[in-house]
Amino acid sequence: MNDLNHLAIIMDGNGRWAKAHALVRTKGHEKGALVVEQICEFCIKEKIPNLTLYAFSTENWKRPKSEVEFLMKLLAKFLVDKKESFLKNGINFKAVGDITKFSDDLKEKIENTQNSTQNCANLNLNLAINYGSRDEIVRACQKILANNGEICESEISAHLDTTRSGDVDLLIRTGGEKRISNFLLWQASYAELAFSNTLWPEFSNAELSQIISEFKNKNRRFGGLK
Repeated sequence: MNDLNHLAIIMDGNGRWAKAHALVRTKGHEKGALVVEQICEFCIKEKIPNLTLYAFSTENWKRPKSEVEFLMKLLAKFLVDKKESFLKNGINFKAVGDITKFSDDLKEKIENTQNSTQNCANLNLNLAINYGSRDEIVRACQKILANNGEICESEISAHLDTTRSGDVDLLIRTGGEKRISNFLLWQASYAELAFSNTLWPEFSNAELSQIISEFKNKNRRFGGLK
């Protein structure tokens, strides 16, 4: 039976869920944010130590300005509202991605939540914001070169945003699309992939449990023969 050390999820379908319910797109994002807490609690209960969630990509800046502004406000509210919950449940929060583009206020909230939860040990939660895997790999190489290091697999892995969580074992995408959209390309090179037709605001613990059960019973060969 396979161990699940690092679970990654592309949270897709918020806008389509809102449209299906005759709501503005922002309502889908609000509903989706509630599911994040639910999934975190599931991971703690099931002793899954690392969870990475794709919240906002480097390409999402192309969305309407009003939606981007709402997402930034929602993120800021999430960080403030959930900090006590993170501390209570032992969730160690880390933002992964290039946060330099964010406002000073948002950067301060990110740093505050990271610092406040740095000693929590029940779950490492990596929230990918302004994240793109190609950008991450470039930034990792730049860090190595700045320290006169050698560009090699071990050094790149050590300088990635998610280095504390290691390689991804299982990557799930909700919302029916079957692509990984520049998400954890390096870390997910041997991950098992699962695609759900369920829109993120309706993604349940029961469905996640079923996907994980199937993952644990897969024959993972990593290029070899078993």
